[in-house]
Amino acid sequence: MASSSDVTSSAENTPGEPENASAARRGRVRLRRAAVMAVPAAAVAAALAVLTAEGALGVQFAISGMPFVVTADKLEGEGFAQFGGLDNMIENSPNEGDTGGQVLVVTSVVKNGKLTNLCQSVDLGGIQLVLTAGDGSTPVSVKNLAIDSDDITGNAEFNNIEIGRDSSTFDKVPIKGPEGVYGQQADSVVITDLYQHNYAATAAVFKLPNLHMRFGGKGCPQ
Repeated sequence: MASSSDVTSSAENTPGEPENASAARRGRVRLRRAAVMAVPAAAVAAALAVLTAEGALGVQFAISGMPFVVTADKLEGEGFAQFGGLDNMIENSPNEGDTGGQVLVVTSVVKNGKLTNLCQSVDLGGIQLVLTAGDGSTPVSVKNLAIDSDDITGNAEFNNIEIGRDSSTFDKVPIKGPEGVYGQQADSVVITDLYQHNYAATAAVFKLPNLHMRFGGKGCPQ
């Protein structure tokens, strides 16, 4: 999920609020040196809670609650969008901790993309399951990728970005967000030194050349 000198087209938009409302900003998604625009969580979190209660956000599957890390030297995407969301665990999940079984996330959508030197790792309790694929000559390719993250870093460049658009009106990607939720979309995006802390991902196509899966003591380098 870049300092202002690293990002060609980005901005932060945090709505004003009274001081006595600062406690309501729990669970705020922080995108350190963000490769993408941060969702203003104070405003979105309350709206997402209402939308979820009303069934407006259709969760595709219950997440395990065990986060996984994805890194890549470069992501190149044609058709890009982002919007806020809530991922839900099963009832009484052993991984819910103090989350109440819900995780506030930013959903990033890439219509068609390539990732160079992809690494994915998940901590299984003292041992890491690590997957690598896509060297410089044959990158990983994805189609209609949607990935839910609570932390993303990198250096990004957007082409024709629209910030603050209602996520239900996206027309650059096939996946839309809920009505009334803050979103952004762009014709294309390039992110270098990508790092994501994720809870879920789906894709119509996910091609992994030179796939290698192993167990080890260390996860993906950050």
